[in-house]
Amino acid sequence: MGKSAIYQVAALLVPGPTVVVSPLLALQRDQVAGLDAATNAGAGSISSAVTDGQRRRTLGGLAEESLEFAFLSPEQLASEDVVEALRRARPSLFVVDEAHCVSEWGHDFRPEYLRLGVALDGLGRPPVIALTATAPRPVQEEVVARLGLRDPLVVVRGYDRPNLFLSVERAHQAADKRRRVLDAVRHAGGPAIVYAATKKATEELAGALVAEGRRAAAYHAGLAGRVRTEVQDRFMAGELQVVVATRAFGMGVDKADVRAVVHHDPPGSLEAYYQEVGRAGRDGLASVVTLVYRQEDLGLRRYQAASGAPPVADVLGVLDALRQGPSSRAALRSATGLGSSRVARVLNELEAVGATGTDRRGRSRLAPDRPGVEEVLARLDERADRRSRFQTSRVDMVRAFFEARTCRRAFLLGYLGEAYEGPCDACDVCCRAGGPRTSELAELGEQVVVDGAPAGELAPGARVRHGAFGDGEVLGVEDEVLTVVFDDAGYKQLDRALVADAGLLEVTSPPAS
Repeated sequence: MGKSAIYQVAALLVPGPTVVVSPLLALQRDQVAGLDAATNAGAGSISSAVTDGQRRRTLGGLAEESLEFAFLSPEQLASEDVVEALRRARPSLFVVDEAHCVSEWGHDFRPEYLRLGVALDGLGRPPVIALTATAPRPVQEEVVARLGLRDPLVVVRGYDRPNLFLSVERAHQAADKRRRVLDAVRHAGGPAIVYAATKKATEELAGALVAEGRRAAAYHAGLAGRVRTEVQDRFMAGELQVVVATRAFGMGVDKADVRAVVHHDPPGSLEAYYQEVGRAGRDGLASVVTLVYRQEDLGLRRYQAASGAPPVADVLGVLDALRQGPSSRAALRSATGLGSSRVARVLNELEAVGATGTDRRGRSRLAPDRPGVEEVLARLDERADRRSRFQTSRVDMVRAFFEARTCRRAFLLGYLGEAYEGPCDACDVCCRAGGPRTSELAELGEQVVVDGAPAGELAPGARVRHGAFGDGEVLGVEDEVLTVVFDDAGYKQLDRALVADAGLLEVTSPPAS
């Protein structure tokens, strides 16, 4: 409810309709139902999940100024009819929910979100609220740039969830890992979510839990939509105790009493991890999040991070089609024979290297000053290499989190850009260090005082320059390690003593006061 309350209160205070872009149809449905029950403002949805009649009523309500909230998926902004209806309604507020989907550095990038900047131009640039629960510095900066925000107020706080006990366990054999995951579920003390990397793993773990007599089910993208909806609804209603899922089970899952989130496999980034563990303990009561991993598991994540440029044939096909003039994505799919996701990927990449742009009607077109084809292909390869380095650095930060010898909460919050002074009273590292127990989390962990980041130039927020990695920003300062996110090289952890002795970092801008 936290993010939703921000825009709902603002919308009710500002005259005029509010447009809310949300990536999940189920989440839109829940928000519309909740607003209808709690307010007299009126809410409607524009999506593939509503009937033509419901769609017409929503657009009509906007035109008649009888509707305060209009929810839509980003794909709807490809419709000229929808954009024109929104333009006539003159929205007073434009909300981008799950704003990390705008960023290709984010953990849940959605190509359709890249059209939002153009849509905002077409709507006359109403005030914008962009909301996300996980956006480290590079993602924040790209959200601002992609949406074309002018002098935005960036608020980063409230990440800490003190009722969650953070634990990481290393297993040496696959059987040992499975045993530890099942043990964590057995001791959950309530509803639990287990995340696994593959469909096969979700089925096997769910089967093992059912064999023990637990009400469990698998959830993954290979299941029919009807089955996934049924699993989620049964879990929300309390009919299922455990859902074993891939990352497909994510945004929009707002069950207050989840007592445990267990990872069978490491996530691809710490922001993905934080998004997933954040589904535990939303009622504020003590909950446990446990990640069990083998060193070999990180190899899969590194392999997945090494994504290349789009196939040359796809790129050439789209460029050839655009030589006939500006074109919609539907027309490009027809002209090239490529699927929707492949066309979207090629267009996003071509626009990023200056080969294409978007006209006022939202159609793709060749850029007047575009480079030659060989230069375009070279730029795409360079861009893919940079993205691969950056994504691999994020996997390295996941490994560093696993191997942390100081407070996990301080490490995680620092990565997300929020200073944490400590002490942490609810993580396995602090628990091992010993200390007085807290009241609510007495059964989950113990407390240790962790030194806060020292003052000085190399403090969180400082801009720095490294001879090999280039420009970057300090995210965290621990006893022995500096964590820096570099603009091109991604996330790096540097030995503090070596940095000081060899003068490896030049401070180009001190942290903001």
